[in-house]
Amino acid sequence: MSRRRATIDVSPTRRVRSTPRSKATSSSSRQKVAREKIPRRRMRRLTKWMLGVGLLVTALVFATQWTLQQSFFRVQHVTFVGLHHETPAAVLAASGLLSHPAMINVNDAAVGQQLRSFTWINSVTVTKHWPNSVVVSVQEGVGVAVAFTSKHVLEFVDAKGRELGVAPLKEDLPTLQYVHPTNATWPFARAGRASAYVASQLPRAFGSQVSVITEDAGGLVTLKMTTPVSFVLGPATNLNAKFVAIASVIAHGTLVPGDVVDVTVPDELAVTPPTSH
Repeated sequence: MSRRRATIDVSPTRRVRSTPRSKATSSSSRQKVAREKIPRRRMRRLTKWMLGVGLLVTALVFATQWTLQQSFFRVQHVTFVGLHHETPAAVLAASGLLSHPAMINVNDAAVGQQLRSFTWINSVTVTKHWPNSVVVSVQEGVGVAVAFTSKHVLEFVDAKGRELGVAPLKEDLPTLQYVHPTNATWPFARAGRASAYVASQLPRAFGSQVSVITEDAGGLVTLKMTTPVSFVLGPATNLNAKFVAIASVIAHGTLVPGDVVDVTVPDELAVTPPTSH
């Protein structure tokens, strides 16, 4: 009987080795990874740079604000320009500038609000001269006429009919009169404001000859001249044409004291002679 022999192969086991990557493939991968990292690095650097700039700007703002609040940058010198009817000392005391505010906080609106109580002052303009001086330019109201108050005090009146202040009795301006059944306290800023407006529009040709400007309850205005001759304007409208007619009559007419000339319709003048007694 034959015996089978089992033949055992005891030779070393072969190991299967993977195929190595090519150098080109490895290089491409490294480049790809590097390209992905570059934007991230740039973004981190940009973020740090912006943060640094923001902190620097904030620090500069706070430092500037702190510096401008120091005494060296506070109002120390004030000059008034255009102030004629109010005393500089009184205006300075009321302006708020006497408390030496910071220059950065001074402006036209703030100073103007403090000076509203002065009737002559219409508006102010503030010019800063760093580090601690300001010039306040004042625009005052203009007296175009005078009028008596209910207490018989003569006051200057501006074009809007507002009281500006006490006027001398010999002031060479037209006197406003408001004719009304009731005694209004100061009508020239309300019902009688047409007379003040007419006074502000008088031409040089004969403005100095107007003695009294009268307005009645219906808004009809009359000019009384120094001659004395009166011109009835009627409503305070079409003033240019009415003034031209008055100037023509004064220059070429033969009026006598007491004549009343109606120029309500400038092209149709009507002269009423004085009433004989």
